[in-house]
Order: sequence, then C-alpha cells, then structure tokens
Amino acid sequence: MDSGIKINPKDFRNNESLGIYIHIPFCQTKCFYCDFNTYTKIEDQIDEYISCVISEINIWGGILGKSSITSIFFGGGTPSYIDSKYIKIILDSIYENFYVDKNIEVTLETNPNDVSKKKFMDLISIGINRISMGVQSFDDSLLRILGRRHDSKEAENSYKTLRETGFDNISIDLMYGLPYQSIQSWENTLDKSIYLNPNHISLYSLQVENGTPLKSKINSGAYEKPDDDKAAEMYEIAEKKLFNKHFFQYEISNWSKKSFECVHNKIYWENNFYLGVGAGAHSHINNFRFSNIKSPKTYINTLMNNKVLKSETMKIDFIENLDTLSFSDEISETMMMGMRLNQGIKLEKFKQKFGKTIYEIFNNEIKKLKKLNLIEITETHIRLSSKGRLLGNEVFQEFII
Repeated sequence: MDSGIKINPKDFRNNESLGIYIHIPFCQTKCFYCDFNTYTKIEDQIDEYISCVISEINIWGGILGKSSITSIFFGGGTPSYIDSKYIKIILDSIYENFYVDKNIEVTLETNPNDVSKKKFMDLISIGINRISMGVQSFDDSLLRILGRRHDSKEAENSYKTLRETGFDNISIDLMYGLPYQSIQSWENTLDKSIYLNPNHISLYSLQVENGTPLKSKINSGAYEKPDDDKAAEMYEIAEKKLFNKHFFQYEISNWSKKSFECVHNKIYWENNFYLGVGAGAHSHINNFRFSNIKSPKTYINTLMNNKVLKSETMKIDFIENLDTLSFSDEISETMMMGMRLNQGIKLEKFKQKFGKTIYEIFNNEIKKLKKLNLIEITETHIRLSSKGRLLGNEVFQEFII
C-alpha cells in the first residue's frame, strides 16, 4: 500500500527558530491512566528506533537547513528508561544538523525509578540541563491507583539525588482530581512539593481516557468516579499555596520560580514553530501541522525503507497526516493557545501578525466573555480571569472561526 506525504522543501524553510521534540515511546510499565503513544515490552526495538530517529533528524536537517534551535525536549514514554548513550547520539545529530546555542534549554522527562547519580551525571555531561520528573502524588495509595512504579519516599529521594548530581533546573508533575483523593491528601502533596523547592511545578487534572485500565475500573464501579467540583477546589487551593510560596503562575497548568518558565512549552502556547521527531510526534512549521506514524515498529520499517530523493517535490513516508492551516486557523490557534498563558494575548503583537486588531475579528465574543467575567482586558493584553482559568475550554471555543 502506497503511503507517505509529498512536500515541497521550499514550503518548509523559514527564518524563524524552532523547538525540537524527540519522542521516546518506551516504558517499563504503562500507568493505568495513560493513553499516550507509549509501549512496554518492546525493548528489542530500541537500537533500530534510535537509528531511525537519527535518520529522520538528518532528513529534516537537509530540508530545513541550519535552522536555529531554541529548545530541545525529550518526552515519551520514558526517555530516562533508555541508556544515556542513546540520548547523546540524538543530541549529537541535532547539533550536526542545526544551529544550537550552547545555553538553550534541554529537557528530559524521567520517572523517579530511573534516577541514579551515575546515569544523571552522564546526562549532565552530554548537555541535559533540565529535568521534568513525573511524581504525580506524594500519597502512596493514590500512586497505586495510578499504576505508578514508585512510592512517595522514592520520589523524594530521587529529587534529592538530582540536586546532588548538579541539576539546578528541575520540574515536577503532579495530578489532582483523582479517585479517592481528599483535599487533605492534595494539600499534603502540595506542601511536600513546596518543601522540596523545585524550580517549576506542573499540575494536571486527571483526564479519564477511553481504553485505559483506569477508565475500565471506574466504569465497572471498582473505583469511584472523580469529582469535578472537588478538582476545581483543589486547583484553587494550589493557586493560593503556590502564590504564597513565590511560585509564579504563567500558564493554566504551570508555575515556576523567577526565570524558570519552560522555554519549550511556551513555544506551543505562543503558537510558534517546532519539529517533532519520532513515532507519533507532531510538528508545526510555517502554515503546516503534521504528525508521524504512531506505531514504533511501522515507523522503524518505514524509515529503514525510506528513499528520500532531493528534488523539487519529496515524498516523506514517515509523515502520516499533514494539514495546511488557513489564515483563520492560525488566528484561532493563536487565540486558544495564547489565552492559556497568564499574560494572555498581547494586542499589539496580534495586530502585527494578522493585520487586524482582536476587536475587529472577535468583538462580539470579547463582549460576551467580558460580561460573563471570564476574561480581563488591559491596555496591552486580553487574558483569562481567575474564573476563566477554571472554565478555559468554554472561553477557547469562542475563538474558533
């Protein structure tokens, strides 16, 4: 069966910088709530997969030229699960194909179980300078419900090991709105996190996704259904606690100490350009959004047989979907992503980008949202109100053209 997408390389070249996301789909175990593009028991594919990631980077290097890279993010899956030598090989390939300033943010996601001093000293030596650790909770009973491999003590010890190893930029992920999660349990998790004093904290409300073991347990009555009202209360508690401890909220789900905002994730929220490499990775370059084949095995087979000929039109077999964004699409995406940021949308920047003011395009919608007290308007920005942050999706829908 014929597959792949035909592109004109000239359409992808630009003078703007890019973020690079590298997808590592391997996990030792899969958490009960996870519906990401991750897999267990396919370790025999690691060598070939990394080789194909390198091939893909080389292909994009040829298409994009020496683009300037502003951030690199290893996500998954569990990037820390694979040997650090693979991370080095990938980084070396990025450095060979693109212009990479030595001071950019280079993030690697980890589970607490994978943290050892030797391994993470190796990661520092090859250029990883930011760690994002999936703690999720400091309540052991909730960790078991989520199917996590670590317990709260291991998470705390792993954090301390990262500090001792020399990482001065650490983010931790937490989840709220879980089955059986009490307000007191959530406050204890927040207090423990604040005590550890990471540079950055991401808070995610549990989304019970179809096809996950957690969804099955809730449907069968084995677990209680999460309470949306309680989750909203937990969010408001977090806002107050983190503010009082000098964590600055800069996006709906993210808080940081001064100067430690996540550079890579801001690329998404500001609707800037990024290249996703690996199975199922998504990209946004110029007016194109596209994604790769999801299956690691199919991705490997495709890259190994990919015959890219340098010509005016190239057939890229590993791209599965490609959408051309209209002018209206760009406007809507800029609004929906940018409104996630606490500063919101900068009025002058919007006018410069699209040639019209926000009021010329969304006057009625803005009046409606203002009346409902879901947004705030200043001389320079439009942003979500405190109420609007709890009802973000309702606000974002108003900006779909």
